[in-house]
Amino acid sequence: MTTSNSTNFEIDAAEYIEEAYERCGLEVRTGYDLTTARRSLNLMFTEWANRGLNQWTITQRTQAITSGDREYSLGTDVIDILNLVVRRSGTDFSMTRVSRSDDLAIPNKATTGRPTQFFLDRQITPNLKVWPTPENSTDVIHYDALTRIEDVDSQVNTMDVPFRFYPCLSAGLAYYLSLKKAPQRTQMLKAIYEEEFERAMGEDRDRSSFTVSPQYAYLRSN
Repeated sequence: MTTSNSTNFEIDAAEYIEEAYERCGLEVRTGYDLTTARRSLNLMFTEWANRGLNQWTITQRTQAITSGDREYSLGTDVIDILNLVVRRSGTDFSMTRVSRSDDLAIPNKATTGRPTQFFLDRQITPNLKVWPTPENSTDVIHYDALTRIEDVDSQVNTMDVPFRFYPCLSAGLAYYLSLKKAPQRTQMLKAIYEEEFERAMGEDRDRSSFTVSPQYAYLRSN
């Protein structure tokens, strides 16, 4: 026997919905069954944004700055900023994130210079505030943005998730549907969903080298 030599398994929204209904002991019978399931799927993706960091939704973006302007509207798909630097003449300078109260307490917001700190006002349209107020229009802000998972607008859409989250997605949609269609299975499906989510999130983490250096001390005895 030979293997398939393929690693392109991917299913669309309609197939995830069918799988979820089967886990609830049901079948998709009407167009409304598809509609309510698609709505639950989009709500679940919103929940994932609230649960923590989704590595595949991190994108690096830039924001041109303007002399004398300390506030910049970002895309509505931005959930948060993870890291931010200002680039001047090919050199990146880190900027410190401050709280809302710290930003409000800046005594002279008109002070100009190279920005050294920022505050992200997380409104429906996120607003980035930097300080000092930029002294030129040539510096560029580079930042890692945590963005929204793409919506499911049609049953033929594929999911904006990596393959390692496929089991979690199926389990989560089944749990969400059970709340409306099969409440007798809700507790079981919720337990499966939470287990799959923890497993997927444990894999979807940032990795870096960790080095431990022992410290030697000479103790002199009397």
